[in-house]
Amino acid sequence: MERFKGKIAFVMGAASKRGMGHAIAVRLAKEGADVIVADKYEAPKSLYSGDEQWKGLKGVVEEIESVGRKAIGIKADVSVSTDVNRAVQTALSHFGKIDIMINCAAIVPTNSEQYVVVMDEDEWEHVLAVNVTGSMLIAKAVAKHMLDRNAAGSKILFISSISGKKGTAGGAAYGVSKFGVIGLTQVLALELAPYKINVNAICPGSIMTNIQDERFKLRAKSMSISMDEYRAQRFSEMAARIPLGRMGTADDVANLALFLVSSHADYMTGQSINFTGGLWMT
Repeated sequence: MERFKGKIAFVMGAASKRGMGHAIAVRLAKEGADVIVADKYEAPKSLYSGDEQWKGLKGVVEEIESVGRKAIGIKADVSVSTDVNRAVQTALSHFGKIDIMINCAAIVPTNSEQYVVVMDEDEWEHVLAVNVTGSMLIAKAVAKHMLDRNAAGSKILFISSISGKKGTAGGAAYGVSKFGVIGLTQVLALELAPYKINVNAICPGSIMTNIQDERFKLRAKSMSISMDEYRAQRFSEMAARIPLGRMGTADDVANLALFLVSSHADYMTGQSINFTGGLWMT
């Protein structure tokens, strides 16, 4: 398939080995797009066994080029406006346009106990700066470009979370930040609808990525077991609660993402789609 032939995609948060951004970027390339991949870290460490040689942005670029598409990797912190603006300008200087922007950059607090009454203020501010302000900054920079070129049919996609649909005790900073991404999705969708630019979000549930590596490392240490043992135990517990009987993968998310940024979704905007294997239905 070449449904993205001639399209230029910008994927923020694409350097993690098992991340959604990595999977989405490579899938876009396989279907014809040239891709800019950006991340705060050039090669974020993966704590999965066997991932020790992961090359981060360089590795993603190599994968994209191996399927015959063009790519560049840019180191940029999504929560810093100067970084974001520089990254977008670098992308434009290489490719001349951006048709698709997908923001997968996000963090979770290392401490799993995020109760409001004990929430560390600095950690709260950091999570919101990356997850909410970062989403706004990258969307602002790319949307300005899309408007300047009257780019009807362009697509913006955010990765929110099912935690942005329902509050969870002990999930203060992350949950609130993902509620914010859903709000941003709706506001921006309305602002860009007159220009035929679509804005949507995916709200994943339990997906097997690197985002909880550091948290899992601490929990494994406290239980005196290996990371692999703790991860297997935790994933088994989570899968048992999911009606479809398994956790999701980054490739599963990529399947939905590619639909939402394709012409097949031209009549869909402002939506935040549950993606939980049936765990959350509404």
